[in-house]
Amino acid sequence: MKAALLVLAMSGFCASAFAAETADAVINPTLPVEQYTYSTHLDIAKVISMTPISNACKVVPARMDYVDSKGKEHVLEYRVMGNGCMDG
Repeated sequence: MKAALLVLAMSGFCASAFAAETADAVINPTLPVEQYTYSTHLDIAKVISMTPISNACKVVPARMDYVDSKGKEHVLEYRVMGNGCMDG
């Protein structure tokens, strides 16, 4: 159930991410990659970018770069169901 809620929440952020001016965003490649768990507290003020979801019909890794409410950049890696299972 929590995974389904995460997917829905991330889908909502995805629309915001593509509408944002990602060309102007500077993503710091030296930031540590945080692994999402069910107990992770998410403080997302602005999504900088998200990786596209694979067309595979399996659970795949995804990544989101975001800024928290204090202005600190984060890189979050999480797992999501691929889009390849949507054919019926």
